[in-house]
Amino acid sequence: MPRTYSDLYIDVRKRLREKGVEAYQLEARLILAHSAGKTVDALLRELPLYASDKTEEIVNELTERRLADEPVAYLLGEWEFYGLPIVVTKDVLIPRPDTEVLVETAVKALRGRKMDARVLDLCTGSGCVGCAIASELPASRVVLADISTEALAVAKQNVLKNRLNPRVTCVETDALLPPPPVLGSFELLVCNPPYIPSDEIAGLDKSVKDFEPLSALDGGADGLDFYRAVLPKWKSVVRRGGLMAFEVGEDEAGSVMELMKKNGLTNVGSVKDTNDVERVVCGNV
Repeated sequence: MPRTYSDLYIDVRKRLREKGVEAYQLEARLILAHSAGKTVDALLRELPLYASDKTEEIVNELTERRLADEPVAYLLGEWEFYGLPIVVTKDVLIPRPDTEVLVETAVKALRGRKMDARVLDLCTGSGCVGCAIASELPASRVVLADISTEALAVAKQNVLKNRLNPRVTCVETDALLPPPPVLGSFELLVCNPPYIPSDEIAGLDKSVKDFEPLSALDGGADGLDFYRAVLPKWKSVVRRGGLMAFEVGEDEAGSVMELMKKNGLTNVGSVKDTNDVERVVCGNV
């Protein structure tokens, strides 16, 4: 018997709630809207209408995947970050609100001072940080860099999706090695590297450890491997007086700021996220 969108929504919402999904109402709406090929607003207007068999089939498939702990962002293939639609696949981390602090720090450093800056987004993943900076500063030029060809393929999709080409380009490079000379120099380097200590990976939520790329999470024994490599090796690409800004894990800000000072950076400081955690550390070269 045909079912309305309302019937499907109530069913999905109930199943997600029973699973213990915190945002069960929002996720039920997102799953249903995506399955029907509609916006959430359109879906809510059309709740009394009947859904097609195909839509119901997709809803059931996505709901089962969510009940198996797969993050809703991977089900949808897209997630919002800093007001931009960002393509996500299992080759990249899902953008988090905490990371928006890194964008805010970068934009604040450049706005009104160097609007046409060259910016390097190292360990770019989906490209969300670099794309957001480019979107906020239309005269800037941004390079998205990552070792993963799969991640860069996603980043390229996001450059195109948000109409940021040709100002935003992608380069394959290893953050743990010295930068290739062809990159040139930058006014700003931003980096959201892997920073979770290796022995803490097993304790992460199942939706993270079983679905998000391990290479983008594991920061070595104490979580600081990338900071130790990037600071001495990559500060050479930042012009004198330019800024290096990093996202850091909880309780890592102090250690990373010490590494910055040891590597000669000045005006070293931190920026807190909405949960009062020191989430970004930065300093001038």
